[in-house]
Amino acid sequence: MNLNEVIQKQRDFAFSGKAKDLSFRRGALKKLKQILLENEQALYQAIHQDFKKSQFETYMTELSLIHHEINLNLKKLKRWSRPQRVWTNLANFPGRSFIMPQPYGHTLIIGAWNYPFQLTLVPLISAVAAGNNCILKPSELSSNASKILAQLINTHFDPAFLYVAEGGAEVTQELLSHKFDKIFFTGSTAIGKLVAKAAAEHLTPVTLELGGKSPCIVLADCDLKIAAQRIAWGKCLNAGQTCVAPDYVLVERSFYEAFLSELKAQMSKVVGPNPLQSESYLRIINARHFQRLEKLIDQDKVYAGGTTNAAENFIEPTILRDIKFSDEVMKEEIFGPILPVIPFDRLDEVIMEIKQRPHPLALYVFGKNEKRISRILQETSFGGGAVNDVLIHLSNSRLPFGGVGTSGMGAYHGEHGFKNFSHYKSILSRPSWFELPIKYAPYKGWKLKIIRLLLGS
Repeated sequence: MNLNEVIQKQRDFAFSGKAKDLSFRRGALKKLKQILLENEQALYQAIHQDFKKSQFETYMTELSLIHHEINLNLKKLKRWSRPQRVWTNLANFPGRSFIMPQPYGHTLIIGAWNYPFQLTLVPLISAVAAGNNCILKPSELSSNASKILAQLINTHFDPAFLYVAEGGAEVTQELLSHKFDKIFFTGSTAIGKLVAKAAAEHLTPVTLELGGKSPCIVLADCDLKIAAQRIAWGKCLNAGQTCVAPDYVLVERSFYEAFLSELKAQMSKVVGPNPLQSESYLRIINARHFQRLEKLIDQDKVYAGGTTNAAENFIEPTILRDIKFSDEVMKEEIFGPILPVIPFDRLDEVIMEIKQRPHPLALYVFGKNEKRISRILQETSFGGGAVNDVLIHLSNSRLPFGGVGTSGMGAYHGEHGFKNFSHYKSILSRPSWFELPIKYAPYKGWKLKIIRLLLGS
């Protein structure tokens, strides 16, 4: 079946309104869950072929979040789909006001390669729960993950409802040339701009989940071991190929040497004495990304790590010390296992540096002084973050996950995902048995006084 045919079938399906039925949505979500459970080993195998990613990490960072989202949506779907009564103002008395969630209809989800199952299927779950049908475009870089997704979805679902379109940039470009009712994209800021531009041609609403250089601020009163342990884990997870990974660390100078020493020790614990042989440490996705990352390692500033292996697309977790904001490694999102550590003297300087840069997707701060922590959170703009931890905020489905500015627009997870794929219609319902004459001509002074009272208060 060619892409044009699939798109037309999906438009017809959206027009039919079949997916609006709650029992249909529930059935689709249950079916998806069952398919994933029955084919879990095939999913593990595919992602291991792409990254050498362990089953433990695949379940923790991908499948567990997917299953949680399915279960949550099944539990809350009826309540989320219900019309919501809101207060009716005096000018519309007697009347009732309510908001009705309605699916957009025909949607497109463009996934990312770094978490190819989670970043493709979690938005899909929200789309299905909200009553939409969907074309999925997984990243071609994680080719084995893309292949298994296409096999499972296209075999078990009607293509008019769900369909996986595989291929490279040319397939994405072809999809974006068509009109969709909603587009959801996860990826780089540069590609996000192209997606937004294509969506604008059709006035299609778009959600962009992008990235950015996410800072981690370490204050001298933090718990040294816990801070180093959690930062090391967050940076090594998925070999640093995580959009919310700590991109660089800012450490108070009085604490700098102690932090570097503990960070090095914790990095070693995370990946073991020989990361190349470790089952807990991944590879870089391909040679192009490996070469880009290798160029960012300034061997004169390597404090720990720095070993690479081009044949394996392997980069050892690397700590860079005495980095300046003017260094090459600070000019782009790293998206790999390289961690620059920068000393600072005054918190004012740190806040100003962050504020002058594009808004990051995440920000993390370690410390105990609530006043200083609150100041950082209040004065900087970022998508989301954590205090005394990294990454884990996205595991709470009650927290909206998304960026701001160049790190994205729109948010999802849990009910926020359902809302993302829904249009909320505003409805005012009034009876016919009562009508005030004041809004009708002839306009009199006494009518204006009443209008002021009713509408201006």
